[in-house]
Amino acid sequence: MSSLKSLASQTFWYGASSIAARFLGYLLTPYLTGIMTGVDYGEMSIMYAAIPFFTVIFTYGMETAFFRFMQKEQYKGQVYSTSCLSIIISTATLALIMFAGRNGIATLLNIKNHPEYFTLSIAIISIDTLSTLPFAKLRFEGRPMKYAAIRISGILINIGFVVLFLSVIPAFKKANPHHPISIFYREDASVAYYLVANLISSAATFLLLSKTFFSFSWKFDFRLWKEMMKYSSPLILVGFGGVINETFDRIMLDWWSPSLTPEAKKLDVGIYSACYKLSLLITLFVQAFRMGAEPFFFKQAEAGNAQKTYARVMKFFVITVCVMFLVVVLYLEIWKYFIRNPVLWQGLKVVPVLLLANMFLGIYYNLSIWYKLSNRTMAGAYITIIGAAITLLINYFFVPRFSYVACAWATCICYGTMMIISFIWGQKEYPVPYAWKKLVAYIVIVVLLYFIQQLFYFFVPNKIASMAFGTILLLGYIGFILRVEKKEFQKLPVIGKFIR
Repeated sequence: MSSLKSLASQTFWYGASSIAARFLGYLLTPYLTGIMTGVDYGEMSIMYAAIPFFTVIFTYGMETAFFRFMQKEQYKGQVYSTSCLSIIISTATLALIMFAGRNGIATLLNIKNHPEYFTLSIAIISIDTLSTLPFAKLRFEGRPMKYAAIRISGILINIGFVVLFLSVIPAFKKANPHHPISIFYREDASVAYYLVANLISSAATFLLLSKTFFSFSWKFDFRLWKEMMKYSSPLILVGFGGVINETFDRIMLDWWSPSLTPEAKKLDVGIYSACYKLSLLITLFVQAFRMGAEPFFFKQAEAGNAQKTYARVMKFFVITVCVMFLVVVLYLEIWKYFIRNPVLWQGLKVVPVLLLANMFLGIYYNLSIWYKLSNRTMAGAYITIIGAAITLLINYFFVPRFSYVACAWATCICYGTMMIISFIWGQKEYPVPYAWKKLVAYIVIVVLLYFIQQLFYFFVPNKIASMAFGTILLLGYIGFILRVEKKEFQKLPVIGKFIR
């Protein structure tokens, strides 16, 4: 139980930084849409959908390899130094290559008039890549509070400079038209200034991590590096597939949307992106859990009852995301007001689908530990490639007809398929006693409860009454779970003493 308590504590602190990042980023949305033109905001969204794709290339799975090889006593003293030197050399090389081809990449992303956007993005990606391993070191050492403090500091710096560049300086320039700043500041470069703010934030974050980063020695173990690359190389394919599944659909929607004008296509992207944010509750939990779980799972691997621990973690995870699913879908009439523009509400129908997709993704992250522990990372690559192929095919054939609705279903089917394949394959290679029948039942029940509320609203078309009925359904589900899992909850610290 102490191990689960440790995981919960680390998940909380990693979650604090993730929640801060996503929530503060979300608060910037109405601010940015009020300052930027629709075209600028669309270009910025596309640029930030592409950045994770290049990040995969720059990091090439080294973070996960670091966690894996730090468990091996014969390598422990050389892992961090070898990893850092590898990242430094590869980052410098890739940055030069990307810079040389920036015009072609900008054309591919439909921002050919602004190659400077990609130039700034290369600098951001490079600095963030150098920050990856010191952040991983903090996670491995179990220092989530320092991790969260640095992450949140970077976020606040980013927001501060965004407001400075997009509001404070323009207001000062307007009040002082003859000030020398007027020579340098351009009102039509809001996206560039946003990227510059991000660049400053990334640099400040790296500076805060510099002591941790430069704790490596200038010793490179080539034999260890080859082993790490053999382990991490398949994770590049995993990363590419993950990016295609998580963010690339915005770019595909811009390419293939049935809308007839570029402005309408950008609106479709905006609707889908805004409604995706309503799956934020589960997305944040999954992200926070993943950051705490990866080092936790590797450390537990040496324990005699590791599989039993993994099964219990999965059970609590599924219960948590099921409750979160209900909290969002049963009160969607309240959650929608987090999207300030009512025009974007027309996409609310995809929110339950996206929530379910993120539930499947979180479960897949839990399941994926089998191929990481058994050094079968190529299996993860195969699974992710299958998921990416599903995403590409569904979007290619159905986006031209169903627009962002196809994107939502592609995401759900993709993650559901990856989850099922990983479970079946993993049980053959690394059996874990998951209570899978019970967990499937929990998921099916919450989906049925959502449809029951929708049926209630059909016969009683009153939103307040519908949400009141939803509250009854939510409390009923929680009571059902507490009754079924009574013994499990009684073992938990703090909560257990209230359950009899």
